[in-house]
Amino acid sequence: MTRFDYAGPADLRAMQGLAARLWSPRSRWHVGDLAWNRYLHVGREPEWATSLWEFDGEVVAWCWAEESGEVSLCVDPARADLVDEVLAWGLAAFDVAAHEAWILDAEEHLAAGLVRADFAARTDGPFFLHTARPLEDVPTPALPAGFTVRPVRGAADAAGWADVHGSAFHPSRVTAESYLNVTAAWPYRAAFDHVVVAPDGRFAAYCLGWYDEANRVGEFEPVGTRPEFRRLGLARAVCASVLHAFRAAGGESAVVRPRGDDEYPQALALYTDLGFTGYARTVSYARTR
Repeated sequence: MTRFDYAGPADLRAMQGLAARLWSPRSRWHVGDLAWNRYLHVGREPEWATSLWEFDGEVVAWCWAEESGEVSLCVDPARADLVDEVLAWGLAAFDVAAHEAWILDAEEHLAAGLVRADFAARTDGPFFLHTARPLEDVPTPALPAGFTVRPVRGAADAAGWADVHGSAFHPSRVTAESYLNVTAAWPYRAAFDHVVVAPDGRFAAYCLGWYDEANRVGEFEPVGTRPEFRRLGLARAVCASVLHAFRAAGGESAVVRPRGDDEYPQALALYTDLGFTGYARTVSYARTR
């Protein structure tokens, strides 16, 4: 067994490779999550520490620790004996008093390790519901008069994409530069990155899709609409457009992870209307020394 520290994009690909190899309803990570989360902001690498564990040339675990105390980890269930070591590394990465880890409720090997490390599951607060739908009978995008939906057109659309994202998720640290970093990451393809264009030429809504070709599963991350264009069906239309793109690429299913708690019901209502159903949820574990 060999542990090595993250050094760049090749190691992100290795982390994504483990996520793809483990993909099932029992796994938290999609290859798109990792690309989006790693590159959506510029200049955050000093706030992170990441390490990978390799056995016989294959990555079997990784840990991504943040200066804030959040610890994310992925461990092959067949190597559950590694959980304690991986978690201990993450806890030692930064000298902080409190740690938090989010896992999927189906990741029993990780839950057991967190309990052994004196974490406790939180029974209140926000959580994310993992939902999925087959790529059959995909709804047809329907837009108000004057609005159109299309894939992005490369760097020419970077500023507009960052602007609509910042409007939908204000305040946001996403910039045109960080968006271009995202688009340079595997497995990004513009064919799955769609925008709704308003009559005035601005991007009114968007859906960034990620496609895992090995598992034939697409993911939405993120989706947003400008506040002044909400309640027009734009998010539904742009998501439906990306679903069709997934299906055209040979996809069999799509997933999205909206908030599942009562404090933020809007996104879940959208995806339920699009035919997504829940199959798992995240659980937050916390520890204070």
